[in-house]
Amino acid sequence: SSGINAEYGDIEVDGWDISGMNLAESMERARVLDYSLQKQLRPYMEKIVPRASIYCPDFIAANQEARADNILSGSKQNMMTRIREDIRDFKEKKNLDKVIVLWTANTERFADIRPGLNTTAEELLNSINNDEEEVSPSTIFAVASILEGCTYINGSPQNTFVPGVVELAEMEGVYIAGDDFKSGQTKFKSVLVDFLVGAGIKPVSIVSYNHLGNNDGKNLSAPSQFRSKEISKSNVVDDMVNSNKILYADGKKPDHCVVIKYVPYVQDSKRAMDEYISEIFMNGSNTIVCHNTCEDSLLASPLILDLVILAELCERITIQLDGEPQPRRFTSILSLLSYLLKAPLVPAGTPVINALFKQRAS
Repeated sequence: SSGINAEYGDIEVDGWDISGMNLAESMERARVLDYSLQKQLRPYMEKIVPRASIYCPDFIAANQEARADNILSGSKQNMMTRIREDIRDFKEKKNLDKVIVLWTANTERFADIRPGLNTTAEELLNSINNDEEEVSPSTIFAVASILEGCTYINGSPQNTFVPGVVELAEMEGVYIAGDDFKSGQTKFKSVLVDFLVGAGIKPVSIVSYNHLGNNDGKNLSAPSQFRSKEISKSNVVDDMVNSNKILYADGKKPDHCVVIKYVPYVQDSKRAMDEYISEIFMNGSNTIVCHNTCEDSLLASPLILDLVILAELCERITIQLDGEPQPRRFTSILSLLSYLLKAPLVPAGTPVINALFKQRAS
């Protein structure tokens, strides 16, 4: 979570983690930053110790259990109360004007959505109170943040924002945004496929392969967690395909396969390889193959800052059209932030746009 004072750029950082390591120890374990930079940062980072977090083993990969030494106990209602207390404690101790909460933790499996569980705010609050197993940790964090009046941003691909969360945010007048940071392979794909379709070149097969060795890759090696990521990565081309009814007159989408493998040796240096096969004039074919090596965490970190800063800015914006009696705020779903996210959360009835430049223009 990030706390923001009135002066621009004055940001305090706090948060939760199922691992109790301080940030200096975590930085050393992650091996992302140069050793010399780690030495310079250590005096500052070792002072930041994560608060105990929510650990529900069914929602993340079993291989994360070894890290889970800093966890909350009790019912889900008790854990949500503790999260709310943590937010208030952070705000009061740092004398903050506001707090924005952003989920950067492990990808969870998708949660069930069903009547009686989470289709309304009342159902969801009752489910938390009744300690329902199918309420995910990220959803509990979202509910806690909303009840504390804090904007909540989901940086992972799971369906945190079940209908009950969205309704609760609208009832409380609190902003939410998601899902899943868009930093590397998917951002490139949203540009290339838009170009091909716009140029009258018909992509018919898109195969995206990734391997990485950080903890994100380790968690995604479990099938249920990978499925969440697969959905957010695969849907990115849908609006581009739907934009050209001449190329795709039959409504058939390109074959689109996404593969993610865990290779510990490469650590945070993610490898992404893509093959795009397209149909062209006179039954010809065109194949484009791309290879991208990127530092996964270093691409995502600026997005975290941008999302928090832009969300705070949105909290201060009001709009008043001609003839309207008073200014009004944005709707609770901040689709404005979709430019930085793979699976844009949008208000009901609003088209989802993934094509990067159209997204920016809208």
